[in-house]
Amino acid sequence: METRVAVLAIIVRRDDSVAALNDLLHQYGRYIIGRMGVPYRERGVNIISVAMDAPGDAISALSGKIGRLPGITAKTVYAPEDALRE
Repeated sequence: METRVAVLAIIVRRDDSVAALNDLLHQYGRYIIGRMGVPYRERGVNIISVAMDAPGDAISALSGKIGRLPGITAKTVYAPEDALRE
C-alpha cells in the first residue's frame, strides 16, 4: 500500500467540537506519527498539528471529516515525494 507523509493543521474555535475531533483522531490513530496541541488562550483558539503516514485517501478523508466539524478548520500539507527516503 502506497502511503504519503503529511501534516494536518487544525484550528479549534469551539470547545463543544473537541470530543468529536478526538474521536476522529482515535479512529485514524494507526496512521498518526505524532501530534502537538497548543492552547492559545489570548485568542480563544487551540492549534493542533498532526503528523501522518497514511494512504492519500485516508489523509483526505480525515481532513475532510475534521473540517466539517463546527468551529474547526483543517488544512493538509503533503511532504514532496522526492524529499522522502525509502
